[in-house]
Amino acid sequence: MSNIITSTDINAALGNNAGNEVPIVNIRNLNVRSKSAHILKDINLIIPKNKITVLLGPSGCGKTTLLKCMNRLTDLYSELKLDGSIEIDGEDILSGKYDITQIRQKMGLVMQRPFPLPMSIYDNIAYGLKLKGVTNKAIIKEKVEKHLKEVALWDEVKDRLKTSAQRLSIGQQQRLCLARGLAVEPEIILADEPTSALDPISSRVIEEEFSNLKDDYTIILVTHILRQAKRLADFVVFMYYGEIVEYGPANEIFENPKTDILKEYLQVGH
Repeated sequence: MSNIITSTDINAALGNNAGNEVPIVNIRNLNVRSKSAHILKDINLIIPKNKITVLLGPSGCGKTTLLKCMNRLTDLYSELKLDGSIEIDGEDILSGKYDITQIRQKMGLVMQRPFPLPMSIYDNIAYGLKLKGVTNKAIIKEKVEKHLKEVALWDEVKDRLKTSAQRLSIGQQQRLCLARGLAVEPEIILADEPTSALDPISSRVIEEEFSNLKDDYTIILVTHILRQAKRLADFVVFMYYGEIVEYGPANEIFENPKTDILKEYLQVGH
């Protein structure tokens, strides 16, 4: 695909576009292979801190795989082989010495469908706190309220905290799962198409919460919904067949695409 820019071009773009931003993730020459496919190809990418970076592209282009690499969920798939480096706060998480639990505590994960634990609303958040070693009941109570407020769920559930989380609506469950992820005090929120199972109103609530949370967290969002990317993104990574085609500030990507592939994607998805 001659239209796709090279890793040298990407590095130059990173220097120009993200040079004034504080990086939190630095990916160098990342490749992911299975026995039958080369899934991610020479990925070079800088993720700036306290911004929303959107991984955009058609289904099957490698967005979710790239997200899974960042918290080592790829370890669950023995057939996948990774090489290259992913530095978070300057440490390569792909090196054997790095503790996976520490990696995952740095990252809150929001999936396509919410998976509340089979316990009460309160205990879902308390579970995340206990993973961090918090045992003081007064502190847990205070933190449960804090994190439910962060996702604009407190007023809706404060009178039924001891009821089952599975009785919440799908949109409320998604916000609860986000609050549970925030309870481990991550630096980064990884969100894999978090609104794909939600109605438009619940989707907009989640989007608003992401916009509010970026002051305190770095958010990396996978989506193939162009309208959502335009509403949320500070930076955009456009992927196609396992490669980065273009990367840069959202306004530059959407207003001045440089490759034919991206121009066509934006035209079709407009």
